Amino acid sequence: MSVSLLLFGLSALLYGAAGLRLWLRPGTASGHAGGLALLAVALHAAALTGRMVGPEGWSIDWVTALNLFAWLASGLLWVFALRHPVKVLGLAAYPFGAVASGVAAVVPAAAATVEHGHWVGLHVLLSLLAAGLLTLAAMQAALLSAQDRWLHQHEAPSFMKRLPPLLAMERILFALIGAGFVLLSAALLTGLSFIHDWLTQHLAHKTVLSITAWLIFGGLLVGRWRLGLRGRQAARWTLAGYGMLILAYLGAKLVLELLLGARWSS
Repeated sequence: MSVSLLLFGLSALLYGAAGLRLWLRPGTASGHAGGLALLAVALHAAALTGRMVGPEGWSIDWVTALNLFAWLASGLLWVFALRHPVKVLGLAAYPFGAVASGVAAVVPAAAATVEHGHWVGLHVLLSLLAAGLLTLAAMQAALLSAQDRWLHQHEAPSFMKRLPPLLAMERILFALIGAGFVLLSAALLTGLSFIHDWLTQHLAHKTVLSITAWLIFGGLLVGRWRLGLRGRQAARWTLAGYGMLILAYLGAKLVLELLLGARWSS
């Protein structure tokens, strides 16, 4: 077994332990869950580096993309949780990290598909940071929707009582969307320099879906600013935008690599 596969396996176990700890004792055990999650994120990063970066370029197949989403969501969550009451998002982020790491431990990496280069690296970095923030936004939207529904029904799980008020939850959601939208905008702009032939490079579907996601998130921010968009309606549109983003990055890769035997090219 390679070192990378071993690290993926260990990170999956640690993510699972962090999620379980947070589920069993959401209030008193958050420090222990945070320590387990931090170690999982560190091992996950090392495993991803070994899988993704090689002498010939970057290998970003659908498994690697899935793991990058999961790793960034867990890592950014850990950082935000130091100052904001968002630890409960670990109930979604950490199991996501465990599943993604487990898949990478059993599915071998593909050959290099992206050449080295400063602009390529910047585009990939911006895309990943945007994906990580918007993954957290989607988790926050799902939690906000559940909180709103449970409050109206006057029946809520015990951990929901530890959440901030709905207005605070909405502020956190739109802060995540705003930061993710800025990074997604920059990623789309830097990505335009790599498009030479949409069909030959197999980038048409990814580009159209990414722009659709960008329009949805931009519309959400305008709706919040001009119309006071909030609550479950805001959550639904956030999840719709994230769905487009998932289709753009993971869905398109799955279809290309598993069904058509093709890859994106730069």
